[in-house]
Amino acid sequence: MPSFDIVSEVDPQEIDNAVNLTTKEVAQRYDFKGSDNEITFDKDAITILAADDYKLQAIIDILKGKLVRRNVSPKCLDPGKKEPASHGAVRQRLAIVQGIDKEKGKQIVKLIKDTKLKVQAQIMEDQVRVTGKKIDDLREVIDLLKGQDLGIELQFVNMRS
Repeated sequence: MPSFDIVSEVDPQEIDNAVNLTTKEVAQRYDFKGSDNEITFDKDAITILAADDYKLQAIIDILKGKLVRRNVSPKCLDPGKKEPASHGAVRQRLAIVQGIDKEKGKQIVKLIKDTKLKVQAQIMEDQVRVTGKKIDDLREVIDLLKGQDLGIELQFVNMRS
């Protein structure tokens, strides 16, 4: 029986590359000269320390641009709240969203069921598996989900016929 999986994954190496490129650009830009700005990346979050709110937003914009150039959707970033740091600086943590949580999974399953196509969708941990008798029905589901804005980037993998 044909099936495919719906996942939401990002390549941590590409995120690391984007962070490194952002760090280089911030170090070279004239408007950042003389201020302490720091970008750190661990496996599940990016932490930005900036001299003020303006510089923090500028760094986030630069980072999003670098992510897009590396084919990583900025939707994978979940910004936390801004926190004050020492000497008037501002810190913000951007969590890296991996996988599909239960609520998004239920939303995806509901969208698929509302199409009245002869396919079944089931949530399997952090992904959704869709099975059906016809590959054309599965392709319709993919096209439907590509047209929806669910707040996360979706990939369609493991297509089996």
